[in-house]
Order: sequence, then C-alpha cells, then structure tokens
Amino acid sequence: MSAFDLLRTKNERLNKQLEFTIEIDKMCDILRRTVLINKSRRENDAEHSWHIAVMAQLFLEYTTESIDIGRVVRMLVIHDLIEIYAGDTFAYDVKGNEDKKSREIAAADKIFAILPEDQGAEIRLLWEEFDDMKTSDAKYAACMDRIQPFLNNTLTNGHTWMEGKTKRWQVEERMSVVKKMMPEVYEWVEENIQNAVNNKWISE
Repeated sequence: MSAFDLLRTKNERLNKQLEFTIEIDKMCDILRRTVLINKSRRENDAEHSWHIAVMAQLFLEYTTESIDIGRVVRMLVIHDLIEIYAGDTFAYDVKGNEDKKSREIAAADKIFAILPEDQGAEIRLLWEEFDDMKTSDAKYAACMDRIQPFLNNTLTNGHTWMEGKTKRWQVEERMSVVKKMMPEVYEWVEENIQNAVNNKWISE
C-alpha cells in the first residue's frame, strides 16, 4: 500500500491534487551540481526553487522591465518539477544538454498529467513560458535561476565551475539575460567573473 492509498477520498479531483502533492516531494531527492554555501553537501531542487522564489522578491527593483512578481514566484516554484523524471542537467554539460529538451518535455507530459486537467494545463503553461524565456516575467525568473548558482560558485571557490572545466564565455553567455534585464546587478556579475578567472576557477 502506498502513501497515496491511505489518503484517497471520494472526491476524484482532490485525489489527483493529493497524488501530485505526494509526487513532488521527490524534488527533495533531486540533487543539483551546486553545493551549499557552507560546502557541506549538494543542494536539492526543492531548496533551489525556494531560494530563488525568495530572491525574486528581493531584487525586483533592479529590473529594467515591468514584472508581475506573483507570476514569477509561481514559475520559480514549479520550474524544476520536471526534473523529478528528467533529472538535473548541469548548465555547462554540453553532452547532457543535447537531449535535455526532449527529456524534459516527456517529463512534463507525465508530471502535469497527474493533476486535474485544468490545473495541469495551467501549470504546464507557466513551465513552458519559463522555459521559452521570452516574456519579461520569464526572463526575470531566469535571472534568479542563474544568479543563485553563480553566487554559490563565487562563495565556494568555483566548485561547480571547476568540476565542469567551465570557460569564461560559457558563464558570460549564461548570464547574458541578467546583463539585459538587470544591468546594475550585472556589474557585480562581471567583477566576479573576472575574479573567477583570476583565481583559475574558470578558464579565460
């Protein structure tokens, strides 16, 4: 008997919502390459999602575009749900990123189908918007998704950058959305990229 069997109700919509709630607990088991600032262990997807959802509320004043913070926070808490099935793909893993899109679409088909149809469709649209990174809300959400691991790398001696033998142009390319959306914050990014090069955490 599963945990879900113990929670079944006479309301099938509620059953689906409960099943989804139980399933997403698995985010706590999905480990990212990023390590915690204290270097004690790798962070999991749930911790990452919480962290950037809080950050989004702190750094709103630095954006150059109008943002709906409620939509952004919703995107950030669901953006990595697909990794329950697709796994985490390291940003600078060239090989792993080749089939990332197809793996994540298949995972989205599976995870969002657990919910009642209307809720599954609504959350999937938010995930797709985040992934497409075309709207102002999605671009700002992407900034948070990039700044958080960047910050962790600067405070852990370039831990994941060094693991991945990361090059300067790769970091600059990944942080380019921050340059466009948050130019004042990017000045800090630029200084820390140079510091990472100076310390040989990333190669020139």
